Amino acid sequence: MTEYIHSFLHLLFLSTVALFPVINPVGSAFIISPYMDGLDKKARRNAVKKITLYAFILCTVVLFAGHWILELFGISIPVIQLAGGIMICKIGWDSLTTGNSQGAEDAAKVHTASGESFENLQDKLFYPLTFPITTGAGVISVLFTLGAHSENASTVSYLINTSAILTAIIVMCILIFIFYLKTKTILQYFGSHTELYINRIMAFLIFCVGLQIAVTGIKALELFK
Repeated sequence: MTEYIHSFLHLLFLSTVALFPVINPVGSAFIISPYMDGLDKKARRNAVKKITLYAFILCTVVLFAGHWILELFGISIPVIQLAGGIMICKIGWDSLTTGNSQGAEDAAKVHTASGESFENLQDKLFYPLTFPITTGAGVISVLFTLGAHSENASTVSYLINTSAILTAIIVMCILIFIFYLKTKTILQYFGSHTELYINRIMAFLIFCVGLQIAVTGIKALELFK
């Protein structure tokens, strides 16, 4: 029994440490925040709840059925990285090139507060806010790697390993919920102009992250070998 507990805690720690940098709930929260400008507390909370739920479902599906899905469509991890990187680059680029004037940003905020705009936001809660911003190609790769611990294992070991990874996913989802919900409060302490600057910087960084993921996928595909 002690051996099983030690194995569970060890893999739980490894899974949490491995998932934290690729999910990056702190950095992703700043990227998500502009999408929710103008929403009241209730609407923002509901949006964050859905993103958290979608993230949990996506991670769970990848953990249990990811390999089968990729094999069914004949897709490799490098292709996922390349496609996901391109998608993230587009999101970062769109954030950098839209709403450059203060007037446009104010209008966007007013429009976001309307019911029609909130409906549009609901359509974006899975793509791009959950995938690929919150849980992208990096998360899929890490979950596949962690899932390899359970391959060819006994039933007891499989249950322990899977439970540890699922617990780590739950921990990350809790962090996602907390940081996504409280980011606006943190940004309010800096003022509107500082919030604008932070949003621009984060948009540039997400563009760079997407580019890095795409380059990693290209290298793995060995297209230029």
